[in-house]
Amino acid sequence: MVGKDNLKTEDLNLCFEKLMMLGGSGFGKGGGKMEGGVINEWKDIPMELLLQILSLVDDQTVFAAFGVCRGWRDAIFLGLTHLSLIWCNKNMNNLVLSLVPKFTKLQSLTLRQEQKPLLEDNAVETIANCCHDLQILDLSKSFKLIDRSLYALAHGCPNLTKLNISGCSAFSDDALAFLVRFCRRLKSLNLCGCVRAASDSALQAIGLYCSQLQILNLGWCENASDVGVMSLAHGCPDLRSVDLCGCVLITDDSVIALANSCHHLRSLGLYYCQNITDRAMYSLAHSRVNNKTTMWEPMKGMNDEEGLRTLNISQCTALTPPAVQAVCDSFPSLHTCSGRHSLIMSGCLNLMSVHCACAVQAHRTATTFLHPAH
Repeated sequence: MVGKDNLKTEDLNLCFEKLMMLGGSGFGKGGGKMEGGVINEWKDIPMELLLQILSLVDDQTVFAAFGVCRGWRDAIFLGLTHLSLIWCNKNMNNLVLSLVPKFTKLQSLTLRQEQKPLLEDNAVETIANCCHDLQILDLSKSFKLIDRSLYALAHGCPNLTKLNISGCSAFSDDALAFLVRFCRRLKSLNLCGCVRAASDSALQAIGLYCSQLQILNLGWCENASDVGVMSLAHGCPDLRSVDLCGCVLITDDSVIALANSCHHLRSLGLYYCQNITDRAMYSLAHSRVNNKTTMWEPMKGMNDEEGLRTLNISQCTALTPPAVQAVCDSFPSLHTCSGRHSLIMSGCLNLMSVHCACAVQAHRTATTFLHPAH
């Protein structure tokens, strides 16, 4: 009996027997034979085919396959590269400790905890000791973890490209700075809610060592200020998505640095950043023109999809309509129209007059339809 749906090994056996029966006329009753003697029983499926089949099912089914036979178990241990245990709401830590040492080829591991924190540092240390090819790791909401985990990952998983430690509020900035010194291939880093870890000193370390970073979430990291964000902007010019929601200390200087240095910026979250003023908006609007002349014009196939596609300025109450309209006019992919909201302005009643081009056109069309010219 495996997983929350009580999936039984017998159920898996039946599924594979039916699969073999449907495989062609060469299979006899019960899927036991095939012409030419290539497969005598469904348990004799070649490793390559088995791994392809298991890649199409959920991870609970993969665990059920362990109990079929030793050959299947060995094949899974040797060939599995992606694993998610988010369905495990009991004994996740023990499961990781017992299984991960056998999954030495893992490249992606999701251990997000939806209900209560289960993961402990000894499990993360086991991951770091055994899974040196790991590229994607999700440890979000692992409230029990402390710095030991980050130090272990720094030494054991230098190939990480995507790390999610959102909600891991016990991590310190020293441990995060140590991690990025070794994990220099990071392209996506989620630090949402990591209040202690995301200090300016840690952000400066990220800017120094992680030049390939493209996605960064600093949501509600209240200790992050312009010093750290400006270092990120200068050190990580390939940033595509930056979430600064709830970073109450940042000012226009952070936005200006991102606008001037990160020419591939597509998404920017400034929710509740109440120190942001029109100066930041005009810098974003002007960056469209500057980027066109410096790098976009010579490139073929550039269109309106370039530049900002999502901007959240909700609760930025100091902004005025002309400045926000300038941003909207500069980036045609920003929409205020129904069903396509990508310029998010909730809580800013003074910005009700800001509209994207298609919203204006829709209004004109409706007006013409209701009041046709005589």
